[in-house]
Amino acid sequence: MKPYVFVTRKMPEHLLSDLYEIAEVGMWEHEDIPVPSEVLQKELERADALFSLVSDPLRSQQLAKCPKLKVIANMAVGYDNIDVEHATNKGIVVCHTPDVLTDTTADLTFALLLATARKIPEATDYIKNDQWQQWSPYLLAGTDVHHKTIGIVGMGRIGEAVAKRAKGFDMEILYHNRSRKMETEQQLGAKYCSFEELLQQSDYVVCLAPFTPVTKELFDQQAFQQMKNSAIFINASRGGLVNEAALQEALEKGVIQAAGLDVFAEEPVRANHPLVQLPNVVAIPHIGSATVETRDAMVKMTVENIKKVLEGKPPLAAVNFKELGV
Repeated sequence: MKPYVFVTRKMPEHLLSDLYEIAEVGMWEHEDIPVPSEVLQKELERADALFSLVSDPLRSQQLAKCPKLKVIANMAVGYDNIDVEHATNKGIVVCHTPDVLTDTTADLTFALLLATARKIPEATDYIKNDQWQQWSPYLLAGTDVHHKTIGIVGMGRIGEAVAKRAKGFDMEILYHNRSRKMETEQQLGAKYCSFEELLQQSDYVVCLAPFTPVTKELFDQQAFQQMKNSAIFINASRGGLVNEAALQEALEKGVIQAAGLDVFAEEPVRANHPLVQLPNVVAIPHIGSATVETRDAMVKMTVENIKKVLEGKPPLAAVNFKELGV
């Protein structure tokens, strides 16, 4: 019998052709609606492989009954939706899709920075709402990006790609990371500093760190208070790195100037979310890697990860290699 693979969201059929050749494939029928928990649980009980998204919770309770599951392939760089330790204890390989979305996410991150600094959404609405009656010197005046200081928290692949874009704007580049990146420093002129120094010196603080128990709510009230009053905060990583109540307070009281947010602690958010309601927030719906080219590449990589594990080969990218000896 062929192994059974369940895909948790509707994907383009032609991108799954390699799976159809080696497996029986089941797929949730909706593109925009997450698979219900009871459906996911039933599928886990019979699946040999799972094609998952970051919106699919795969905690210990979901993974408790999956006797045949060999691989969870997450169509994302992040995998904080998966209890990796529990999966590892059950011998399940956990895969993700790094690299293929690096430049696309960096583009979006810098676009979000520019849009927030230059009040692009507000300016667009200004015309759409028929408010443009005359020109004035300080009409929708934003903040310069060129020759300012950017502080990147999390200098992974995406952080390095954002730094490259910042260099093109003649920005001074500061970064904080678990470890120093000497090659990045040499190539881009980036300067390593402590988290506190980065907060105090940066005009733009960009969060690109992974979400872990250590980084949970890294940006709290104390962090925002250490930033410049003119600072702009950008988060294109995970919402859980931010204490949203502290960010709301900082924005309302002028502790920092503005924020651009692609991610939130609980998603999706509605229009009445307190941060979305603030005039100095640019909010977008977790679209960091959302281009057709990159989404297709992510699907293909997820398929290849599953295919290789089912064929007894090392996947392209697994997060629990060492523990499983893969």
